[in-house]
Amino acid sequence: MTAEEVGFAAISRVVVAAAADLVADVERRVVGDANVRTAQGNAWAAMCADRARAEARAKVEAQVAMIAARPARGQRSVGSSPRSSASQTALVSTR
Repeated sequence: MTAEEVGFAAISRVVVAAAADLVADVERRVVGDANVRTAQGNAWAAMCADRARAEARAKVEAQVAMIAARPARGQRSVGSSPRSSASQTALVSTR
């Protein structure tokens, strides 16, 4: 790397660091020191959101399983009509 490239990288790091400090200061002033988001707070929020999604998914899966397990009203199970039996017999006898 040339001296010019090293200087550009150093200046870029300084600008990014200054911007991050400015954003952090603005956040502290807007929301207060007690409400500043931290990595630990973000991790806790993400964990709680994951648990809530898992619970919701489990509830939906349980409801779908319950609906799938019971036959619909007014419908017979597959193969219970006389026509179904006759059709199956016809298929077997033509082979």
